Amino acid sequence: MATIWGEPMSVHKSFDRVCCIILAGVLVMAVLLISQGSTGLEAAAQTIGYESRLFDTSTVHQIDIIMDNWEGFLETCENEEYTLCSIIIDGEAQRNVGLRAKGNTSLTQVAAYGNNRYSFKIEFDHYDSANTYHGLDKLSLNNIIQDNTYMKDYLVYQMMGAFGAASPLCSYAWITVNGEDWGLYLAVEGIEESFLQRNYGTVSGALYKPDSQSFGGGRGNRGGFDIAAWQAEREDTVEDTEDDALPSGNRTSPPNMQNPPSMFQGESPPNMQFPPIDENEDSTNGFYMQNHPDMQFPSDLDEFSNQMPRMGQGGGPGGMSSNDVSLIYTDDQFSSYQNIFENAKTDITDQDRSRLIASLKQLNEGTDIDQVVDVEQVIRYFVVHNFVCNFDSYTGTMIHNYYLYEADGQLTMLPWDYNLAFGGFMGSQDAEALVNYPIDTPVSGGDVTSRPMLAWIFTTEEYTQMYHQYFSEFIESYFTSGSFAQLADNTRALIAPYVEKDPTKFCTYEEFETAARQVKQFCLLRAESIRSQLNGSIPSTASGQAQDSSALINASTVDIAAMGTMNMGGLQQQDNAGDTFAEMNQPPEMPLDENKNSFPSKDSLQAVKEGSPNRAAVLDASDSWWLLALSVLILSGSLCLARLYRKRA
Repeated sequence: MATIWGEPMSVHKSFDRVCCIILAGVLVMAVLLISQGSTGLEAAAQTIGYESRLFDTSTVHQIDIIMDNWEGFLETCENEEYTLCSIIIDGEAQRNVGLRAKGNTSLTQVAAYGNNRYSFKIEFDHYDSANTYHGLDKLSLNNIIQDNTYMKDYLVYQMMGAFGAASPLCSYAWITVNGEDWGLYLAVEGIEESFLQRNYGTVSGALYKPDSQSFGGGRGNRGGFDIAAWQAEREDTVEDTEDDALPSGNRTSPPNMQNPPSMFQGESPPNMQFPPIDENEDSTNGFYMQNHPDMQFPSDLDEFSNQMPRMGQGGGPGGMSSNDVSLIYTDDQFSSYQNIFENAKTDITDQDRSRLIASLKQLNEGTDIDQVVDVEQVIRYFVVHNFVCNFDSYTGTMIHNYYLYEADGQLTMLPWDYNLAFGGFMGSQDAEALVNYPIDTPVSGGDVTSRPMLAWIFTTEEYTQMYHQYFSEFIESYFTSGSFAQLADNTRALIAPYVEKDPTKFCTYEEFETAARQVKQFCLLRAESIRSQLNGSIPSTASGQAQDSSALINASTVDIAAMGTMNMGGLQQQDNAGDTFAEMNQPPEMPLDENKNSFPSKDSLQAVKEGSPNRAAVLDASDSWWLLALSVLILSGSLCLARLYRKRA
């Protein structure tokens, strides 16, 4: 038998074949890793380049906006139209970017008070569909209005993410405009295609941001909401109904609408006013039960309507939002769900519309919930959501500020906009009622039955226990462990120097310091109350607390208004703001980070204006293609070795 180097040739041929198979496998795996987005072999979630860059929460990032006619842009901000600009993020230039003001009530309020500190939306791909920031397509820059803590949105998104609920990434950013200081903002990942890719490994499925065009709706997507008119309406209502509405102890409420203890004792809390409730109108409260009369709710179902703060009915004819935004099934007509479909964030087809309606129908019927709801994700979402007492949301009167993701008929709730959390909506100042807000009757301005996406949690003992179990895990892992206290302290320390120097801030630095301490105290007391609600020492329903308030947590040390409220708690009028808005064109000096270029140099600004390359794309390429290069190197070596074998044979 022929030999090579003293070994049978057949042995070496077998060895060659094995090596070739192994090397081919290595090459195939490398190619799959690089092209996973186009092969359909995506992971459930992906780490994308922007996650470890802009959304590194250990630092305050630097974002400079480069725009030739900034003053002209500010004058047209209320139009919410995109303007071409360049963005420098931590020294990296992004050219041909779209920038517009965002917000509805906040946009109106900023303009009304003569301040230019708008929230902004950045679309990296607005003018060039291939342009992203390390994979990120949309970015929100929140102006932190109505939030003296500077932390409400940030804390909630961090809680959501830590507890396993799909949530946008966020970090703090010091904004400059053409090299001049503008202020401290919260940078928030847009919930659009890049978000879907990061969380679900795919951009398939349909994404919606339901919002009503009716009175009190329309704030989230397309405008049309006049906050001044709404507040005036509220004031007129109070004047017309104060005899029978205030104090609340004597008010006449619809059946099963009772006030929990301490929310209204004697006179109403300051700044709490209510729109009228037309008791001649059919409420949506019974709509859900009519659709599925056989559904078994807890024996104390009446307690679902005992929600506070009570600010009018929602979700039905007598409320401020329409049935589709409440996710109530009406019929199979597309036109019945326009407040959902017209606010789609992904391209949708008639098939997508039909599939969503079918899912809503099954959701409202209460059958096989796990087929049409991502049970674990939605419960995790509501655990954190109900903890933070945000009534400017799906569980409040407005019924908005959430995203709805549908994939293969299964629905998921996604969080958005928590600057009025922790009792800030409508200016409620009853800290004890908010701290002890019952977790099993969490809807304000309606009842649980008028919120189908929430109601199913309480339809069976299995889901209710799951909800309680997750709540317990959240409290123990995040509060008993001390994680939240550390997060709150570290965040306050991180942003404090920037808040102090912020030339456009809506509150004083002293108000920020007070508010930051208050939000931490609120959350710690809230955790204590929920821990007691779970073990039964505090009733977990409004009617239960109304019957026995003896064990409620004392929250007299908490000042809700100090944290910022809808009633302008975080927005000083320009005449009274002192130097808060003074000399906006003469910003104070900021300390430079020695490890970073905190401010763009004149050279970098000029480079952007002259057309510097988009370095983000280059960097992202180098992060992945090294696998292919390594595979090619290995394959080349193997070919050389095989050739050497053949020569020796």
